[in-house]
Amino acid sequence: MSANRDIVVVHTSDVHVDHEYAARQNNGDGAKPLAVVLAAAKALAADVLLLCGDTFDCHNIPVALVRRVSTMIRDSGVQTVLLPGNHDPAIDEAMWEKGGLLAVENLRILGVTTGESVVFDALGLEVWGRPHRDYGDMNPLEAPPRWRARRRVAMAHGHYDPVPDRSKRPRASWLLGDDEIAATGAEYLALGHWNRAIQVAAAPTPAYYSGSPDYAQTVNVARLRVAGGVDVERHPLDWT
Repeated sequence: MSANRDIVVVHTSDVHVDHEYAARQNNGDGAKPLAVVLAAAKALAADVLLLCGDTFDCHNIPVALVRRVSTMIRDSGVQTVLLPGNHDPAIDEAMWEKGGLLAVENLRILGVTTGESVVFDALGLEVWGRPHRDYGDMNPLEAPPRWRARRRVAMAHGHYDPVPDRSKRPRASWLLGDDEIAATGAEYLALGHWNRAIQVAAAPTPAYYSGSPDYAQTVNVARLRVAGGVDVERHPLDWT
């Protein structure tokens, strides 16, 4: 069964929940940017919320703060897919075991609570992303899947370069380029790692950075049309 209607996907990245910098910027509330994003996703009646890397600033997060994030995501009721990034990779010492994150039924952590793909059968939607599994370099779009669903969204956390040269040193890490974007076969590629919101590729696979919520002051809203194709707009966040 799949949804015979448009699918609304809300996309953000680089939220950087923490108890230091983010807390200082938000009157002591290091989870405030995530709370604002969750409120927007709920108001937009999002079918899925994508957190495209660096949701947490690091793995050294107080248990109480992780517990609060778990509660926030659970209480939002929004189906959420979290891609581990370079700040919060899927390492053995990760904070996922703390504070109940693994038990949140509406949260999928790619590479942790599920594989690299998750299928939402009721929507006919598959979401795929390669999680960062350590702090080293990797290719965020290597080996895209054989898609199992009609609607296809990919996630990646890395640095866009139209034609990346991985033989050059020094260079940026976690490179992704135009050929790799097109090879995903996705209808929409949700990107993280850059703080600003910008589109970096168009057909056949539109690829967008959402920017971080505190810098961009928006989230991306990708509407996958029932007839095919995707419309993307930026939705302002309410910080009151």
